Formats: sequence, C-alpha cells, structure tokens
Amino acid sequence: MRLDKFLANMGLGTRTEVKTLLKKGKVTVNNKVEKSPKTNVNPDSDEICCEDKLIEYIDKVYFMLNKPKGYVSATVDNQHSTVIDLISDFEHLKLFPVGRLDKDTEGLLLITNDGNFNHQLMNPSKHVPKTYEVISKNSITKNDIESFKTGIELHDGLTQPALLEVTDDEYKSFVTIYEGRYHQVKRMFHAINNEVLALKRIKIGDLALDRQLESGDYRQLTPQDFKLLGLK
Repeated sequence: MRLDKFLANMGLGTRTEVKTLLKKGKVTVNNKVEKSPKTNVNPDSDEICCEDKLIEYIDKVYFMLNKPKGYVSATVDNQHSTVIDLISDFEHLKLFPVGRLDKDTEGLLLITNDGNFNHQLMNPSKHVPKTYEVISKNSITKNDIESFKTGIELHDGLTQPALLEVTDDEYKSFVTIYEGRYHQVKRMFHAINNEVLALKRIKIGDLALDRQLESGDYRQLTPQDFKLLGLK
C-alpha cells in the first residue's frame, strides 16, 4: 500500500494534507524519516509513526450502535443527520449501516465497513432473526398471535411466520421476524388493524442490545458478539 493512502485511510487527513506532513518530515517508517508519498509500506509489519505517534492499522471495524430516533440509516443525507454522524472518529473508514432502521425507530444497529459481514447478516437466504419491542395503539389478541405465526398478507406477498409475544403491559409486545421488508413490522401491525406507536430493535440473532449503551452511544463488537450472531 502507498504510504499516502495508508495515512489518509487512517484519518490523518486528505491526500494533499498527508503529503504536506510527509514533506515536513513528520512521518517515519521503521524509525526512518520518509518523505515520499509513493513509498510502499506493509501495514501489518512496518512501524509507521506520525510526529512520534504510532499509527495502528485498522482495516475492518464492527460497531454496535444504540440508534436514537431522528437519525436515518444512511451514509449521507442532505436533510437529516445519519447514523454515521454518530461515529465521527471512524468516518475515514467508509462506514455504513448493516441493514436499516426507520428514522423514528431506535435500538440495535450494526455499523461496519465490511461488505461480507453485511452480506452474511442481510442476505434473505440467511434468515437471521431480528427482535423488536413494540408499543402499539391496541392490545394484542390471541388471534393476532396466530396471524403472525402463520404469516401476514401484505401488498408484496405473504410474510414468513413471525413470533408475536405479549407482556404484562397489554400495549407492549415483542416481535421476531426472519426477513427484512420495508417497514415490515409497522405494516404487519397495520394489517391486523393495529398501529405501531413506538418501535425499538433489541436483538439480531442471539445478540442483544447492550443495556449499558445510552441512546446514541456505540461500542466495538467483541468475539462473543460474533458468536451470538452466528459468525466466526
């Protein structure tokens, strides 16, 4: 990898800004000042420093975000703040959300720059379950539970069987779906003559939203998290 590309990818500035750092002798490779942006480096074995600070190579990253309401699941939006805006320290790594949550939906959202990771979780053939906490306008009936269990007819076809669980609060329920259609949970509730008032994703696979994460906070995934997702 070219030295200027490595430095830019690690967030030290634009290619032009990085070349200025190099020209000023601020960068060393294996304890030797290096001024040429074209120098090839091996991020895994070379020791690269800028102003005596070691630049650690980060390639793929994986985050759990507790998405707040009001943010769109996109990388760029001209009208609204995006979930990527909440992880500004890593914006140079070209992050993107894994799947999406509606602007008014909160909860568990994974963020990465690894396309394969995204594919493993979002490919419809994988049937990775996703669980939501729902506050609804009307209480849940036994017929509603059975309807979800057999599948709900929407304008784009019958949904896969879903799990609808009631709680002690008659207006609060948990829904687990195995596909990811547009506004799916909201549309399913609408189809049973009910409406979603609040929606929060709390689980993907067996990975639950970290309760220590305040709204808008994030953390990197751990090896245990990957196991709970059924990966690695």
